[in-house]
Amino acid sequence: MKVVDGVAEIGALLGGDAEALHGLLLAVNNQADRIRKCAIKIKENRGKRHAPILSCAIMYPEMSKYDTIERMLNPGVVAVIRADSSEQLMDVAKALAAGGVTAMEVTMTTPNALQVITDVRKELGDAILMGVGTVLDAETTRMAILAGAQFAVSPVMKTEIIAMCRRYNVPIVCGAYTPTEALTAHEAGADFIKIFPADGLGPNYIKALKAPLPQLQIIPTGGVDLNTAGDFIKAGCAAVAAGSSLVSKDVLKSKDWAALTETAKAFVAAVAKARA
Repeated sequence: MKVVDGVAEIGALLGGDAEALHGLLLAVNNQADRIRKCAIKIKENRGKRHAPILSCAIMYPEMSKYDTIERMLNPGVVAVIRADSSEQLMDVAKALAAGGVTAMEVTMTTPNALQVITDVRKELGDAILMGVGTVLDAETTRMAILAGAQFAVSPVMKTEIIAMCRRYNVPIVCGAYTPTEALTAHEAGADFIKIFPADGLGPNYIKALKAPLPQLQIIPTGGVDLNTAGDFIKAGCAAVAAGSSLVSKDVLKSKDWAALTETAKAFVAAVAKARA
């Protein structure tokens, strides 16, 4: 068999045997250049908290899912938008993006959530990363993905939701509360574990959970604010998700988008400081 060009270089970048990558590179054939770029990214991030998740670069040579995951991890703040009306969500998305929070999820409890996802992606394009939240079944997950959702978030652990996201090559943040639920979700293929609600558990719980289960990529939700975001990151979280502490009902009511942008900047700064 003909070895794909670049296999030796890729093997060297990953610090392993190039022959071990032979079969993989043959399978993806002309994707060697893309995988080489992924290998460089893995090498650059080796030793960082989120480095293990970057191995998906090898699993997904098209890199669409890898790119989404990387944007969720950097800057590491996911905005949870839960509103009574969909009319203001375009302005919310623009304000968050201006503050550096480009990953955001519109919950399915928001009226016309699927249309909002479609409209925001059409208007803002790659300036934001639009996800869907509070998905409770595979059917809703599929509809959201077809509407344009780039990642999905569920407050519960359902393997059928994970399977649907894997079918469409979309990252899934799967809800869990106990170590058993978290590991079950991970082994089922979840990209991230959403510890929810995290306000009654706190950063110390995350630290204790990560001790025997360091492979978990955790995004806590509930109880994440400007005072606790950094502590969650230091405890080992891959990123944080913030709801009302970031997109408050007062901001939605007053339409003070400048204030929302400043709050977004503060969250990004808090996570960056904790990672430094």
